[in-house]
Amino acid sequence: MIQRRTTSEWLEHLGAQVRRRRIMAALTQEELAALADISVSAVANLETGAGANLSTLVKVVRALGATDWLDALGPPQPAVSPIQMLRNERQAGRPRQRVRKPGR
Repeated sequence: MIQRRTTSEWLEHLGAQVRRRRIMAALTQEELAALADISVSAVANLETGAGANLSTLVKVVRALGATDWLDALGPPQPAVSPIQMLRNERQAGRPRQRVRKPGR
């Protein structure tokens, strides 16, 4: 059975991760708030899971140098663009293959 977190559980989990990163960076809540250009209470609310808006989360994550978290939220980027692969094949001089319908 897959265990799913509630919104409150996610907020607490994210807050704990932010707190852990802040402590690893040897920053106080006041210092992080100044770096992120937000209030100390916004940092405290985020860390305790009491709620924060998306802008606050992004500012704190950027101030902590953890933008890889934000990148991880999006779909994975292909290592090679399919369009670029086609261009490379054309430049290499490979003839294009055409698919023909049976009976022609």
